[in-house]
Amino acid sequence: MTVAGRTLACTVSVVVLGASGFTWFEYRSLDDGMIKSTALADAKRNAPPHLDKSVNLLLIGLDSRKDMDGNDLPKQFVEDELHAGSSEIGGYNTNALIVLHIPANGGKVTALSVPRDDYVQTVGADGKMHKIKEAYGIAKEAAEAKLAGKGLSKAELERQSREAGRSATIQTVQSFLDVPVDHFAEVNLIGFYDIAKAVEPIQVCLNHPVDDPIIARTATHEGGGTGLKLPAGISSLDAAQALSFVRQRHHLTNGDLDRTHRQQAFISSVEYRLKEQGVLNDFGQMQKLFGVVKKDVVIDNEWNILDFAQQAPNLTGGNVEFNTLPITGFKTVGGQEVNTVNPDLIKKIVRQLFNRDAALTAPETAPVSAASETASPTPSPSGAPKSVVDVNAAAGAGAAATESKALVALGYQAGRIGDAPARTRATTVTYGSGAKADAQAVAAHYGVTAAPSAAVAAGHVRVTLAATHTPTPTPATPSAGASAPADGSADPAAGLPMQGPAVKAGGIPCVD
Repeated sequence: MTVAGRTLACTVSVVVLGASGFTWFEYRSLDDGMIKSTALADAKRNAPPHLDKSVNLLLIGLDSRKDMDGNDLPKQFVEDELHAGSSEIGGYNTNALIVLHIPANGGKVTALSVPRDDYVQTVGADGKMHKIKEAYGIAKEAAEAKLAGKGLSKAELERQSREAGRSATIQTVQSFLDVPVDHFAEVNLIGFYDIAKAVEPIQVCLNHPVDDPIIARTATHEGGGTGLKLPAGISSLDAAQALSFVRQRHHLTNGDLDRTHRQQAFISSVEYRLKEQGVLNDFGQMQKLFGVVKKDVVIDNEWNILDFAQQAPNLTGGNVEFNTLPITGFKTVGGQEVNTVNPDLIKKIVRQLFNRDAALTAPETAPVSAASETASPTPSPSGAPKSVVDVNAAAGAGAAATESKALVALGYQAGRIGDAPARTRATTVTYGSGAKADAQAVAAHYGVTAAPSAAVAAGHVRVTLAATHTPTPTPATPSAGASAPADGSADPAAGLPMQGPAVKAGGIPCVD
């Protein structure tokens, strides 16, 4: 669950590798001991075409409590010090996926986070629909089965099966976003702690105070919590607190989606600290820092660091803007809650940001392919206004009001809001006469079945949310008062329906 940390280590590694023009000797001293992967080969054969000389970097944060040889990380470190759960948790999920797009002729770098629970068509795994984070583990497990009985050592079996996982992840991201991946970097749990320890204390900023107590795991409760307790405003964190900051998802309005913004803000804060301390312009300090990082990082074997050095300055000095690709809602599949997405819209957004080749118009009505499995509500017949939706929530009227706003943003009319019994265990959708079509669409949004009810007024749909329901994120809309960046350049993401506000590097951004 240490999503941002691993991505942070990748990002810092990228910056450290190429922040200035190194000599060949300096390059070799940094490159020595790096773990290289050939997983990019298959992905490049199946990649969409390049339209220019820009570079796309995929940063992979692997949620694994194991080392490069497949051995469990020390229990004292993972469970007792970091409160990150046992080696049985996390598996080989890629809980952080960020694509950095470096323009061919310089300029701002666009960073796109892909929410880990997006329900997508996998490529190079089993070819089925899964959460995007699962492509790695599915492909790795299949590779292990094929390699069994070949007499490989445990370490070699781990190495080869992870290569399959990397390849599947890269290919799935390429297919989902419809862009080629030129290079990638992967890092796991311990990589975050090492880099955070090397640069602590790290300053972060919160819009609101947080209190996320640790809840012990029991036979009836999965446990959770990070133990993080911070005031609003700027705080200085040590490595363990930094891990809690990027792991927290409970007590956040949008759960994992808010945690993604924590990842982005944390990366910005660390880059800012390294720049302020002069580390990025001091080869000796960079060499020391990279010595800590590189044992935990895997990069592709085609990465020419000397060539990349010309582009890497774009990654520093506030030239990066982080955005999170939008989801359309939530759905339950096989007992698991997933993010529903509109693949056609995702591809249009990425094309607009990366290629700047066509304005994205009317994103809210973009066509949805059958493969998207999206749970977005469909319009009422004959263009009639959508039904009135009444919302009750076990968490109280405040939770109901939040959900009502999200449904209104999806096109429904706001109805009454109220409380539901605290014992409510499952979300239900009922409807009155004339509201069947809308009720079925709303029910699909929550992964349940709509039922008629004489207790619901005509033209109304009634949603009663389970006590454990995660709020539906309200689709982002462009700010009417949005201003151009201070440097006068156009904001490529302006007007695009991203998941929440952008996080801009170059300082210590405040987030929830």
